[in-house]
Amino acid sequence: MRSKRDPHNPVRPKPGYSRRGFMRGVGVGGGVLGTGLLERDAQAGTAPGSVVGPGAVPITLNINGKPVNLTVEPRVTLSNALREHLGMTGSKRVCDRGTCGGCTVLMNGKTVYSCSVLAVDAQGKNIETIEGLAAPGQLHPISQAFWNHDGQQCGYCTSGFVMAVKGLLDEHPNPTMEDVKHELGGNLCRCGAYMGIRKAALEAAKAVKQGGKNG
Repeated sequence: MRSKRDPHNPVRPKPGYSRRGFMRGVGVGGGVLGTGLLERDAQAGTAPGSVVGPGAVPITLNINGKPVNLTVEPRVTLSNALREHLGMTGSKRVCDRGTCGGCTVLMNGKTVYSCSVLAVDAQGKNIETIEGLAAPGQLHPISQAFWNHDGQQCGYCTSGFVMAVKGLLDEHPNPTMEDVKHELGGNLCRCGAYMGIRKAALEAAKAVKQGGKNG
């Protein structure tokens, strides 16, 4: 039987996260423990007036070296902004939960899953997509290497792999096979074309080096 509380010795709440705080954090953080994020933002001095939405807001994205203006709701991901608002369908929406790499783009030179980045948070950053790698009708050396080594089968994951290789070569112009395996570990190929993809990455490294650029 549940014991009665002693009115002269009230039970004090334990320090840490409360159930109410947890639920509030989930509501704000979109499924993650958000109370810590709220505390961090408060300590950083985030002003309440900096919150946008919930309606659509105008934003500017720097995509492949050009500013692009669009209006999106704050909940729209970079992936959806590219595909549905700008018609840039090179990055693929596959798992939509940041596990497959089909939507990989470069942001400030780093590979990111565009399905896991909010479009409003991508403002002020340099975004590179597969559409910007080469002029229409031409193949970037990385794309050519994928063609040479049959690094694509159904092709749905290919653009994500190409951008992941671009990010790899930007940081490591002379990668080893182990480097390639490690750096491309966040991208999945359901057809299992990994050997062709890895060989393509190594050939692309040589081609880019001979061409004197990776872009």
